[in-house]
Amino acid sequence: MKGPWIFMILAFVALPGVSEEQQDPPVDNPWLDELQVNVSDSIDATAMWFDAFFADETVQLDEKAYGEARIRLGWEPRSRAVNEFETRFRVRVKLPNMKHQTDLIFSDYDEDEDASSVKAARNDAIDNRNRFSMALRWTAKKSGDMNISHRIGVGRKLQPYVKSQIRKTFGLSDINNVNLEASVYYYTQDRFGSHLMAQYEHQLAGNDLFRFDNHFYFRDEENDWIWQHGWYKYSQWDEKTAMIYGLYLEGGTRPNYRIEEYLVSTRWRKNALRKWLFFEVEPFLLWRRDEDFKVSYGLALRVEGYFGHSS
Repeated sequence: MKGPWIFMILAFVALPGVSEEQQDPPVDNPWLDELQVNVSDSIDATAMWFDAFFADETVQLDEKAYGEARIRLGWEPRSRAVNEFETRFRVRVKLPNMKHQTDLIFSDYDEDEDASSVKAARNDAIDNRNRFSMALRWTAKKSGDMNISHRIGVGRKLQPYVKSQIRKTFGLSDINNVNLEASVYYYTQDRFGSHLMAQYEHQLAGNDLFRFDNHFYFRDEENDWIWQHGWYKYSQWDEKTAMIYGLYLEGGTRPNYRIEEYLVSTRWRKNALRKWLFFEVEPFLLWRRDEDFKVSYGLALRVEGYFGHSS
C-alpha cells in the first residue's frame, strides 16, 4: 500500500505498541501516565514470563519478549436497547525464544471477524462465540505481499481448536489494492468452518480512502453461510482526527438467501490527551429483520487505549 492514507489504516486496524517516548508530556492528568506505564509494565512482565519457558541458555538473542494490548470500552444506546454496553480487549505477547515469528494472543474477539464496529449490528453467531480465546500463533511465511500463519489454542467456551490463514495483497496500481484472505479452522465441538475475505481499496484525493469489504463465513455446525458487505470512506482531517462513513449489509443462506440487516453510520475518531488514547462518537441507523426492519436510532460512545513497550 502506498500513499498518505497508510497512517489512517494503521490507526484503525493495526494493534501497535506504544513506547514511553511516544506519549505526550504529562502536563495534566498524571494518573493517565501512571495507568499507561503500570499496564504496559504488567504486560511486558507477562511476556517475559511466558518467553522464559522456551529460553535456550546457549543462545543469546538480541530481541526480548514484549507485549501489546488494546482495550476498548463503549456505550451504544439505541432505540429499544438503551443499555447496550461493551468491553473488548486483545493482548498479544511476542515470544522471540520460540522458532519462527511466534506470539501468544489473549482476546475476547477475533480481529478478522469484526466487520461492524456497532455491537447491535454484529452477528451473534459470530460475535458471541469469540468470547474468550487464547492461542499460540506462528508465521509460516511472510513476505511483502503474502502472509501465512497458523494457530492452536482454546476458544468458544474452551474448545480446543486449530486454524490456518493465508493473506495476500495485490497492488493493482499506486492507488488501488486488493486484499484476499482465506482461513480454515476446526473446533472440537463446532467442527469445521472457514472465512473468506475480499477487500478493495482505492485512494481518493488528499488523505481520503474508499474501501469495499466482502466477508463470507461457513459454519459446519449449522451448514450455512453468513455474508457481509461494507462500503466505507475514510477521511483524515488532521494528524489526530478522522471520519469514517459506512454502509454495512449482512445476510445468510438459511432458511433462504436473504438480507438480515442494514447499517448506516458516521464515525468520528479523535486521538486526545495522550497518543495512546482514542475517543469515538458514532451515530448510526440500523434496520434488522428480527425488528421488522423498523429503523433504530443509535449513538455509540467509545474510549480505546493502547498499551505496551514494543522493541
